[in-house]
Amino acid sequence: MGRLPAMLARGTLRGTGGRAPVRGFGGSPRSRSAMPSWVIDRYGRNEVLRFTREMAFPAIQFPNEVVVQVHAASLNPIDLSMRSGYGATALNMKRDPLKIKSTETEFPLTLGRDVSGVVMECGLSVSYFKPGDEVWAAIPPWKQGTLSEFVVASANEVSFKPKCLSHTEAASLPYVGLTAWSAINKVGGLNQSNCSGKRVLILGASGGVGTFAVQLVKAWGAHVTAVCSHDASALMKKLGADDVIDYKSGNLEEQLKPLPLFDFILDNVGGSTEKWALNLLKKWSGATYVTLVTPFLINMDKLGVADGMLQTGVTIGSKTVKHLLKGVHYRWAFFMPSGPSLDEIAELVDSGKIQPVIDQVFPFSEVPKAFLKLEEGHARGKTVINVVDKK
Repeated sequence: MGRLPAMLARGTLRGTGGRAPVRGFGGSPRSRSAMPSWVIDRYGRNEVLRFTREMAFPAIQFPNEVVVQVHAASLNPIDLSMRSGYGATALNMKRDPLKIKSTETEFPLTLGRDVSGVVMECGLSVSYFKPGDEVWAAIPPWKQGTLSEFVVASANEVSFKPKCLSHTEAASLPYVGLTAWSAINKVGGLNQSNCSGKRVLILGASGGVGTFAVQLVKAWGAHVTAVCSHDASALMKKLGADDVIDYKSGNLEEQLKPLPLFDFILDNVGGSTEKWALNLLKKWSGATYVTLVTPFLINMDKLGVADGMLQTGVTIGSKTVKHLLKGVHYRWAFFMPSGPSLDEIAELVDSGKIQPVIDQVFPFSEVPKAFLKLEEGHARGKTVINVVDKK
């Protein structure tokens, strides 16, 4: 049964009203006005992280929202960037586009994008989920994050957690999974029916997005070349990479040139790689280069909203045309929250085609240590936070 018939059989589409009975708000957490949370009150380095038991309890403001009790969360590079203020101009515009909020500040701000947990409350139009459901999600960066006891999310951002994973394991996947899905499927156009036999190159393959991307395109039948450091090569082979290239063992461009040309390149590294990587694509065959390293938020921080968007548009437009004239496609990709995409990812996880890759797990009391661990770089998979004590 496909997704649409399955949802109809349940009585409604995700996040909308339908034949299922209308629910009000559950009573259990509503008597509370505050909850434990890690927040920042200003941008900076690790010292700005502050633990509080007085963070305002998340309220359902729209009928399609749910409150989730966070069992586990995980960190991503965007959390380090947001802690330092990266993207604040664009994110604040998204938080309050009409400037109607009474407060001028986004603080106190909770970081963390990934959540695996249990639905506690549902808005009036939510009938795809009910209290007690085990779910996972990636919360968009303009919303309050998941390093809290509870978080509110739109129902269309949430999906049922893979049955085969614990909350700790599940929390490692949503943000990196949806980022890779956006780049490979939504932007790059690859899917289960057209990926078989394609040659795919993944630059920066041992991080969170990279480890997911290797598994995804391999599950769809691609031939995968993974670029990482030597100490991650065993992990890459375990995840299914056909060829593993150590970028530290010599000039990377020269190592890749002798290989057959590629149909698709995913770039998690950026920088100088963009100058030569597109030469490795098959010309005039629909081959595509997708990078996740873009100047969009930096431009808005430096130039303001209007000029930043204009500069970004000029940059992507000129690069797209330049490479199109050379016979290859050049694209930017971003994280996109999507419950339906998480549904598809959950099927791949439950079928054994994608597994979580976790570098280290920290208790909720050690969130600053988890940030420092991520800041060290060269992680092999994800840094996970157990919010609910697993003892």
